[in-house]
Amino acid sequence: MSPVLDMTLDELFDQFDKLRVLIIGDVMLDSYVWGHVERISPEAPVPIVRFDRRELRLGGAGNVLLNVQALGAEAIICSVIGTDTSGDQLEKELCDRGLNCDGLIRSDDRITTIKERIIAGSQQVVRVDTETDKYITSAERTKLIDKAKSLIPTCHVVIFEDYDKGVLSKEAIAEITDFANEQGVPTVVDPKKRNFLSYQNTTLFKPNLKELREGLKVDFDVDDPAEFQAAVDQLKQQLNLKGALITLSERGVFIDFNGEKQKLPAHIRKIADVSGAGDTVISIAACCVALKQPPHIIAGLSNLGGGLVCESVGVVPIDKAKLKEEAKENLLG
Repeated sequence: MSPVLDMTLDELFDQFDKLRVLIIGDVMLDSYVWGHVERISPEAPVPIVRFDRRELRLGGAGNVLLNVQALGAEAIICSVIGTDTSGDQLEKELCDRGLNCDGLIRSDDRITTIKERIIAGSQQVVRVDTETDKYITSAERTKLIDKAKSLIPTCHVVIFEDYDKGVLSKEAIAEITDFANEQGVPTVVDPKKRNFLSYQNTTLFKPNLKELREGLKVDFDVDDPAEFQAAVDQLKQQLNLKGALITLSERGVFIDFNGEKQKLPAHIRKIADVSGAGDTVISIAACCVALKQPPHIIAGLSNLGGGLVCESVGVVPIDKAKLKEEAKENLLG
């Protein structure tokens, strides 16, 4: 594909449909058990939740896959999960949604991450996490890197979706990034704390404000432009980044990429749930980077998308038609 720098929003949204996006990282299952409470347990001072229904959803990198797919692109997962029942359920959820599992590796030595939420009425009573955060074995890491290398030449962008569950390590990150750079495929990063400083030489790095402070171990006044820019400069220099996209919650987003620095305010909305907004932001940003869009379009469209999904309860992927409509109103107005 030969991306066009100067395209209309209609053309941009049409071009999303032609992208292949590789998502490397921690994919997991979200399980929701809904019920109702009629009495307190005689065994302990806790409510007894009478089961009504259960729903399985894709979590972690899975929500990024769904957002990329919702934009019209082909989303390909590259991850390591267990050969357990939860792994079977996770693979089935991926396949049922038409997602590409060519990079999925099953491990006999690893449990699949599942986060189970018990909800009574509209109130979450407890969450049970079945998971490991141990790094995958060296043999599994070699398989992961080989899978990534086999897929990258056919893809237009790589997303590192890191949830600190052990799929991504500094060795895998370095080797995959170097290979992607050799192939001319951009890398976009959604970091977590453990590997924060391992994403050297990547294209666009997207921490939120808390992750930026904790990752660099610096404090700064985000409302002081000089202090904030100094932190972004430190981030770019320390990781040798081409660019950074910082999500600032109610303050909007900031981008420093390709010589352009811009802070965009958040749009006024009725916020129902902020869950999953970061997944939407990274998905839109990556697709825009793949199409070589200018920084103000990358940040502007990502900012709109992140806000849009916050209007819905629960974790939901972006609605492409709504995003396009709002983009025409806000990015062209």
